[in-house]
Amino acid sequence: MSSSVLSMRTRRRFREVVFHVLVFSFGVVMLYPLLWLAGSSFKPSTEIWTTVSNIVPRTFTVAHYINGWRGFGGVSFATFYRNSFLYAGLGTLASVATSAFVAFGFARVRFPGRNIWFGCMLATLMLPVQIQIIPQYILFTQLRWVNTFWPLILPRALGQAGQAFFIFMIVQFIRGIPIELDEAASIDGLGRFGIFNRIVMPLVKPALVTSGIFSFYWTWADFLTPLIYLNDPRLYTVSVALRAFADPSGQTDWGAIFAMSFLSLVPVLIVFVIFQKQIVEGISTSGLKG
Repeated sequence: MSSSVLSMRTRRRFREVVFHVLVFSFGVVMLYPLLWLAGSSFKPSTEIWTTVSNIVPRTFTVAHYINGWRGFGGVSFATFYRNSFLYAGLGTLASVATSAFVAFGFARVRFPGRNIWFGCMLATLMLPVQIQIIPQYILFTQLRWVNTFWPLILPRALGQAGQAFFIFMIVQFIRGIPIELDEAASIDGLGRFGIFNRIVMPLVKPALVTSGIFSFYWTWADFLTPLIYLNDPRLYTVSVALRAFADPSGQTDWGAIFAMSFLSLVPVLIVFVIFQKQIVEGISTSGLKG
């Protein structure tokens, strides 16, 4: 074997080693806050702020998880978990379902001004959610829906919280489906809804799954909307409940906050581990169709 071939293999292996070292280093930097949070949740209260640089606790304790799960005001953390799953689940279903229906209209139905309306829809991506708060709050107050889940779920079905992004992603998938399939289904007697339900939806499953995952992430982590509309602690979501654990006028139980914060990440981590393949497939493919 010639020395030039050996030299090329050596350089290639060196580049691979450097690449993996850099990726591992960036991974450690990104995961360090999560590892620190997990380690601090098992530290005694006296050790949390005295051994900040140590991830692994010197003395393990699960007391923070027990105290945090009890909640506050007679409401356990199980109630907050249930509320968050209800909010994230219904909000995700509403957002993905309406996004798919609108995307089918933009991709398959020809109507006057379609491109203009599609551009207006994309322009809403630059519209800050905060500017919608006051008019929406006035509307839901008049409807007497404040302190219910309706102000949280209904806007997600009507275009809030990134729905334009989901519509764009699903449109790209639908445009990649041969129009001949629609024509064949129409000849067989299917209407537009039948084509949408029986032909298009099964073929855009990666986009639907990706939209659902992102919607679940954003809804689960949403803090501002539940904070504004929910006043009863029995309706609090996990994000609002974690904020309520802090007591500015007294002594804050940081151990319980860290423990419940780590538990709040478990559903998100589970969803990511299970559907990470669909996330990559949905994002990478949506940019290739047009």
